[in-house]
Amino acid sequence: MVSVTEAVPATTVPAELDDVAFPVARACPFAEPAEYAWARERSPVRKVRVRGGEEAWWVSRLAEGRTVLADPRFSSDRRRDGFPLPGADKAVRERFRSQPPSMIGMDGEQHAAERRALIGEFTVKRLAALRPRVQEIVDGFIDDLLAAPDRSADLVRALALPVPSLVICELLGVPYADHDFFQNCTAKLVSRSTPDDERGRAVDDLRGYLSDLITRKEAEPGDDLFSRQLARRREQGELDRPGLVSMAFLLLAAGHETTANMISLGVVGLLSNPDQLAALRADPGRTPMAVEELLRYFAIVEAATARVATEDVEIGGVTVAAGEGIIVSGLSANRDPAAFPDPATLDIARGARHHLAFGYGPHQCLGQNLARLELQIVFDTLFRRVPTLRLAVPIDEVTFKPDAVIYGAAELPVTW
Repeated sequence: MVSVTEAVPATTVPAELDDVAFPVARACPFAEPAEYAWARERSPVRKVRVRGGEEAWWVSRLAEGRTVLADPRFSSDRRRDGFPLPGADKAVRERFRSQPPSMIGMDGEQHAAERRALIGEFTVKRLAALRPRVQEIVDGFIDDLLAAPDRSADLVRALALPVPSLVICELLGVPYADHDFFQNCTAKLVSRSTPDDERGRAVDDLRGYLSDLITRKEAEPGDDLFSRQLARRREQGELDRPGLVSMAFLLLAAGHETTANMISLGVVGLLSNPDQLAALRADPGRTPMAVEELLRYFAIVEAATARVATEDVEIGGVTVAAGEGIIVSGLSANRDPAAFPDPATLDIARGARHHLAFGYGPHQCLGQNLARLELQIVFDTLFRRVPTLRLAVPIDEVTFKPDAVIYGAAELPVTW
């Protein structure tokens, strides 16, 4: 385990990385893999072996990463030959080709149209109206937390998972009673250790559930995102049920798993940096900046920024040929010292919002401000109401998910 602010020397990595599969599993929640620092310093746009055996270009620096993500010559369509899908076998690739793409896998005007259809659900005005309800949800789960007779809990189960799950359920119109089902499905989807056949069943189960839910919404619409999308698409004569299921799949899966992991990691980061936590408690006005720094520091969704070139493109002095895959490493880019001085240090006063935690360019995360809202309310409320909160075990005994598609803590024992 590397200490909280200790950088891994790039010199510890051999010159050749041919035997290393990317993305590299994290050995420590506070440090990037040493291979990333080596590649960033010596070969920032480099062809590597991706998990599963294929090759793809690996982008390690922020500047080149932002260039890739803003360039329309790099496609997000996972159905294209050459698109890098770490760890995916032939059956998984065929599944992507056989199903309608969700917004994250669209390009050009198709993507822009889908995004326009949803952007109204995430406006500043709508999120401001949602704030009191999010506060009520957070307070309710912290009430339950504080009621624990032994003053201890697994913060993942007690707070980090249920808060974003309930928020996204209410926003989308998904019955919260079903949250165990979709959490189990998405947990299988984001774990690289899930066998391919089991992952396929999880996809089918979740899509089937959402198809049934949309049928119920057609019969009994409510005041929720799914009902509004159904009404809008019917009015425009474009009710594409498989496409609507793909949209619902993306929003439900992405809307809770990412935020849940950031809540638990944010708590770990602040408890492990007591000077930063003290500064936050002294001035809660710093919470928005603290959220940005935690998002940068942990970079939990590392390879969602995969693309495939549709024509030859020069990036960072090398030519990526048409049909070749490319992955922008969010973790490496967010630790780029050219963009973030002393990047291995957690500094809530940094104030840097140019990180890649939410991606960049046309595909930048649509729900990023909802995630920010939830994180700000959770951290403000938790550390105000539970001022003596601390880890119940040494940090080395906390179970993390080093090999998951979305990084986080599997459990987080705390006491107060």
